Amino acid sequence: MVEDGDEVVVDERSTEDWLLHAQELVPVALEKAREVKGFAGRWKMIIAKLEQIPLRLSDLSSHPCFSRNALCKEQLQAVSKTLREAIELAKLCMKEKYEGKLRMQSDLDALAGKLELNLRDCGLLIKTGVLGEATLPLPVALDCVVEAMKEDEKNVLAVLGRSNIAAMVQLLTATSPRIREKTVTVICSLAESGSCENWLVSEGVLPPLIRLVESGSAVGKEKATISLQRLSMSVETARAIVGHGGVHPLVELCQTGDSVSQAAAACTLKNISAVPEVRQALAEAGIVRVMINLLNCGILLGSKEHAAECLQNLTASNENLRKSVISEGGVRSLLAYLDGPLPQESAVGALRNLVGSVPEESLVSLGLIPRLVHVLKSGSLGAQQAAAAAICRVCSSSDMKKMVGEAGCIPLLVKMLEAKSNSAREVAAQAIASLMIVSQNKREVKKDDKSVPNLVQLLDPSPQNTAKKYAVTCLGSLSSSKKCKKLMISYGAIGYLKKLTEMDIPGAKKLHERLERGKLRSLFNKK
Repeated sequence: MVEDGDEVVVDERSTEDWLLHAQELVPVALEKAREVKGFAGRWKMIIAKLEQIPLRLSDLSSHPCFSRNALCKEQLQAVSKTLREAIELAKLCMKEKYEGKLRMQSDLDALAGKLELNLRDCGLLIKTGVLGEATLPLPVALDCVVEAMKEDEKNVLAVLGRSNIAAMVQLLTATSPRIREKTVTVICSLAESGSCENWLVSEGVLPPLIRLVESGSAVGKEKATISLQRLSMSVETARAIVGHGGVHPLVELCQTGDSVSQAAAACTLKNISAVPEVRQALAEAGIVRVMINLLNCGILLGSKEHAAECLQNLTASNENLRKSVISEGGVRSLLAYLDGPLPQESAVGALRNLVGSVPEESLVSLGLIPRLVHVLKSGSLGAQQAAAAAICRVCSSSDMKKMVGEAGCIPLLVKMLEAKSNSAREVAAQAIASLMIVSQNKREVKKDDKSVPNLVQLLDPSPQNTAKKYAVTCLGSLSSSKKCKKLMISYGAIGYLKKLTEMDIPGAKKLHERLERGKLRSLFNKK
């Protein structure tokens, strides 16, 4: 089969026929090239490359699998095509029949590049072990590698070895589009295996993968992007992708790619956004608007999840990026995304990062509070934790604290005090302590039968318990109630508080003394 651009036509000539054809074209190309008077420097370089072709063709034809290996035939087809192009360009230069000097200079540079690729690919065929000795057509051989990896990945990787992985990286820039497509499929399997990322990166896989994302076929784009997605999990590789100019093609693919490519590109950018020092470069490439658009219109749910996590990363520590997300309508999009049955932690985390930079009245009008209630009811523990943290940040005024209490957050936060995660218990206790400044909310906490027992449990003096200072604040606020004091004493608060007083936890001494007095009074009353 001969590939000409995107067309594939059947060719019945043998590998030997193609060798003879290429060998006949070389002297013609050299003769024409030497007759050209203009563009002397460029033609001198082209002639030097043309003079190397006969030796490469001779070496190739001496290969033991020459006549059986489809790659040999495909390579000879590519060489012949380049030689014909050289002859045509030489004729145009001799007749001075070209569109413009700059255009011809560009065409000659492209020709020199193609000749270099032809020479290199011939060399690869001769030197490469597994692929060079394959008796199957190369695309089939590459498919076999992928299938074999599915069945016995470890042994296939051991057989391939670093030299053949290096050869496959080289094949990512082969002149045949079909070979590039099959090769990137193998590279994708290698990257997803998680066994040779460092080899792939050190052998220079990133630049050709980025070029395929930019200008490859649909399959090439998809496999290249999935490869980058897996490789970008390494911080060093994520930085390298930015350094090699990978951000713009990935951002573009988020807007134009099919569902799978779009999701893989979004995930890759999400991985890159986890590296603080490259976030500004991402912003300059227009990532904020693209991620918000994905959040609104992403084809796959996975694309939206990656977009939300990317926005969470971008807004983690950079006030300028927070302002950018807010000005692009990111808060509204994140809130709308939370309306699903399983609100995602990343979206709540992004909102947590943003709410401190948005006026309270805007957050109320956008519907933040009912969304936080929804997350506290239906979200994962991580999402609930982020929602509680958002409550801590947004409740700076008494009016806001009152609205949050009236929306029904307090029973949900009290329940969260029972979570297994220490950090979740801590932020829930912190949120309750903040809300209890308003007397109406304090009454809500008092009414909940689980509030005092749960808070007393958080007086545990162990270093792992970071919620104890907030638990002391909450219980101190409740200690004006005789009923609550009795409950605290009955659940063992005095013993905890004695240890916390020794640790100088703020408010522990005062609460301890108040409970001790209450205990004495109850003893005297019994007498």
